[in-house]
Amino acid sequence: MSQVLVVTSGKGGVGKTTTTAALGAAIAVTGQTVVVVDFDVGLRNLDLVMGAERRVVYDLINVVQGIAKLPQALIRDKRIDTLSLLPASQTRDKDALTDDGVARVIKELRAKFDWVICDSPAGIERGATLAMRYADAAIIVTNPEVSSVRDSDRIVGLLDSKTKKAELGERIEKHILITRFDAARAARGEMLNIKDVLDILSLPLLGIIPESEEVLRASNLGTPVTLNDPTSAPARAYCDAACRLLGQDLPMVIPNDRKSIFEKLLGRRAA
Repeated sequence: MSQVLVVTSGKGGVGKTTTTAALGAAIAVTGQTVVVVDFDVGLRNLDLVMGAERRVVYDLINVVQGIAKLPQALIRDKRIDTLSLLPASQTRDKDALTDDGVARVIKELRAKFDWVICDSPAGIERGATLAMRYADAAIIVTNPEVSSVRDSDRIVGLLDSKTKKAELGERIEKHILITRFDAARAARGEMLNIKDVLDILSLPLLGIIPESEEVLRASNLGTPVTLNDPTSAPARAYCDAACRLLGQDLPMVIPNDRKSIFEKLLGRRAA
């Protein structure tokens, strides 16, 4: 059965598009079929991160409005046969999206792919609510800073009220992904530590992505970070997060720290 996953946040610039591309590539490498869908209409960036900007002919809006058929708009990745992209429009606005149109596209994508990963625009406006509307699960991406975490808490409320599953009285599975984490700065009190974030949001932690120049380097090269240098710290962290999505029980390790977060928390309590 296919899984529709929305990657969302309350604040912009936290790494949703990087996360969508990285997780999509990491899952596709396992042989499962994956499509990443750019819902950020008017601010199209997922095609750049995927290195497919010159291959865009039709986009999500064209499919939603019936101008093009879904196979015409899908772009298969040249590196991984099981990975595809459905780009956003760069010239239209989010009002061009309709509930019925999005529902139809998601239904078609479910029939073609094992995983449908929707890259949501930031915030709480129409594009964001439509991106999460038909999701089975959500990844809430946040930086370890107060404003980002507070905005993420607002997104949790939307997921529990505006999604189709919520309206049917069902639970949408939610995960927290913390990006741009720096253990040394957290130790100095210059950013929130992991426990602070989890205490505020009270949701399962999917992964901790360290601050790294490798993320920017991969983005500029048009390659998901998990493919550009699989040995880099952010690539390993994203791969671990993808494995957890696939059901593997992996220990959670704080970047730049050998002990798992749970070992550290237990150690503090024992002290």
